[in-house]
This record gives sequence, C-alpha cells and structure tokens, in this order.
Amino acid sequence: MDADTVMGTELRGLRQRRPDIAGTVLAGTDGLLISSDLPNTDATHLAALAAASFGLGHRVADTVRQGEFRESVVCTTAGCVVTYPAGRSALLTLVTVSAAGDLEALHEEARAVARRAGSLLDVRGGGIGATAVPDAHAPLATRTPMATLPAQLRRSSRPTWRRPPI
Repeated sequence: MDADTVMGTELRGLRQRRPDIAGTVLAGTDGLLISSDLPNTDATHLAALAAASFGLGHRVADTVRQGEFRESVVCTTAGCVVTYPAGRSALLTLVTVSAAGDLEALHEEARAVARRAGSLLDVRGGGIGATAVPDAHAPLATRTPMATLPAQLRRSSRPTWRRPPI
C-alpha cells in the first residue's frame, strides 16, 4: 500500500468522522512531503514546519525525561495544528478549523490513524525518503585514530606547499 492509498483511506475516513479537520499532511521526519490534501505550497511548508515542531518536541520530551513525544499542538484563534508521529520516520499533521472542539477525542482518533499509517509506511521501508529519528544521546561524532586511516589520507611528514618568497 503506498502513501496515496493511506491518504485516500485512513485520512479521508478521519476527515469524514471529524468535520472540524480542514486538512491533513503526511510528511517525513526530515520535512519532505509524502502526501496531502492541502494546496501544494501550503503542504510543503507545513511538512517542513511539522518536522521542526516534531524535532523540538522530541528533544524537549527527551530532556525532561517524562516519556515519549506524543503530539505537538499549536492553537490559534481560528483552530489548531496538531502533529503526531506516524511510525519511525513519518508525521501526521492535522489542521482543524475549531479551537474549541474536543481535542482529547481528536487525539485518540488521530493517534490510531497515525499508528496504522506509520506501520504501513514502516513496512514499505525507506521508500518514502524520510530518515528515522536519531538517538538523542548518541555521540555527535566518532574519532578515528590516524593509524587506521588509509595511507593516502594520512599527512606526509613533508609539507606539500612552500611559503612564497617575500
């Protein structure tokens, strides 16, 4: 099942059950758009913003050590934008038109859809172009001793350049 089929079944069903949802975006955690029913320019920007919001929320959750990241909610005067993780490398973002709606009921339905969509996308593997979330406590870089580098990469004892005459 591809991303368009997921969008066509799961997300359309969610929108039919929840008329307060104005649009949906399925994106990779790297900010690349997978599928959407919003106008293309809005969807591309929202996919990138959702990835940034997810990254920040994931980092905050890890820092305070209060469990796994569940969702990011931005409420405005006209509605809400909610981002949920969908599997290892995707995000489901919903745009609602009513800020006063029952968010807890929306969360329950949307989390279930995100789980199903994420499991379908995870089975497909890396075909969606997204990268998995790195471990927050992993080292940023690993040093390699010079003795293990190939001879071509090691510095020679003689300089390869000379100072120009003054």
